[in-house]
Amino acid sequence: MTKRPAEVTILAILLIAAAAIAAAVGFSLFVPGTPLDRMWNLNPAVHEVFATQARPVATLLLLVGGLAVVAGVGLLRRRIWAWLLSIAIFAMNALGDTVSLLITKDWPHSLAGILIDVLLLVLLFRTKVRDFFLRPS
Repeated sequence: MTKRPAEVTILAILLIAAAAIAAAVGFSLFVPGTPLDRMWNLNPAVHEVFATQARPVATLLLLVGGLAVVAGVGLLRRRIWAWLLSIAIFAMNALGDTVSLLITKDWPHSLAGILIDVLLLVLLFRTKVRDFFLRPS
């Protein structure tokens, strides 16, 4: 049996952590006035925008979070669909960061997001990671 590359474990943990964050943010939008609201002190401008469309934004966050946790668990279980889903998630996030850059002109934030997404995609396409999913033994 082929040993799971460390990159796969790292990516799975990141996806599951992202799902937990999306769940917390989504919950705080659906149910305002909880202790979770303190997290908005980190970025009040985003909260102001999200709060105007709380239900649709929260629903989308919970959906994306659900996909992320499914992808993370699937990566740990060596499922090719999870590898493909992870590629799609990080590629869409990079696209979102690019669109955000064009709209907001927030170079530091958007560029950091794009660079992180590219790094995660590079990890997914490393030979040993790709072969782990495409050439199971």
